[in-house]
Amino acid sequence: MDNLTHTLTGVVLNRVGLSRWHPQSVWLLMLSANIPDIDIVTAMRGALPYFAAHRGYTHSIVLAPVMALIPMLVVCAVSRSMRGWKVAYLLSLIGVASHLLLDWTNSYGVRFLLPFSSSWFRLDLSNIVDLWIWGVLLAATVGPLLGRLVSSEIGARSGPGRGLAIFALAFLVVYDFGRYLVHQRAVETLNSRIYQGGAPIRVAAFPTGFVNPFEWSGWVERPELVMHFSMNLLAEFDPTSPTRTIYKPEPSPVLDAARQAYPVQKFLEFAQYPLWQVTPVADPEGAHRVEVRDWRFPFTADAVLNRSNQLVSAGFHY
Repeated sequence: MDNLTHTLTGVVLNRVGLSRWHPQSVWLLMLSANIPDIDIVTAMRGALPYFAAHRGYTHSIVLAPVMALIPMLVVCAVSRSMRGWKVAYLLSLIGVASHLLLDWTNSYGVRFLLPFSSSWFRLDLSNIVDLWIWGVLLAATVGPLLGRLVSSEIGARSGPGRGLAIFALAFLVVYDFGRYLVHQRAVETLNSRIYQGGAPIRVAAFPTGFVNPFEWSGWVERPELVMHFSMNLLAEFDPTSPTRTIYKPEPSPVLDAARQAYPVQKFLEFAQYPLWQVTPVADPEGAHRVEVRDWRFPFTADAVLNRSNQLVSAGFHY
């Protein structure tokens, strides 16, 4: 998820009752709810190093206790006190866990098992930015502040916002379960149709609607092609009207050579649904550009190979 969602989740967790555990609990939870994204420092080395590192070791379960140390040490250093460090560390672990769980729900995925396995885990339930989640978390965060302003004007005592915080966390669970059911329906809808005279060999559905949870990006793979559909599960699905049809290239030495390029290798470690395209280029004469992307995102890696299938250039692009 995006960092605003992670930050607001830390605030809401604090208001559920964790604020009683430590005087700096809100800062501990906000920092720890974002700390796995410290992998952004790799962006200083360029787009490809950041892409290769993102949601990797800093998002693994094994290193979660190490990640939790950083916010605890920062808060203790700023407050100039190690008093209650054990509780502070526990709060930090809770914040890190919230980050991993939220990232697990979207299509990008998380490599939970590094360094033992580089497998990606994802639920394909929500967008990285979800306006419904934003709205509820913002309401749970800002609502008590507005309540305090009103209460101060009329001289009444305001509440801590615990009820709204509990509602927000409950909403996250119920909302994601609802998204799970809708996602299953999207996949079943794609699987139950015939496409150009045959059944699909693989299908997938990814969330696209920032407001409408029934809008999904549907993909269907056949032996010779891949089809993309803009799905609205409140309307009838038409398997004969894809928004895009992409024909697969035949296996060839140029594809084999492109797979050896470093950017392409790193991209294939991420790609769950690689989609290849080969196009001729004018310079150098007789050369081809091989481009690979993933159904889920517009990230691409490409390699230009000359007529002898020797690498001329290669790159990665967001």
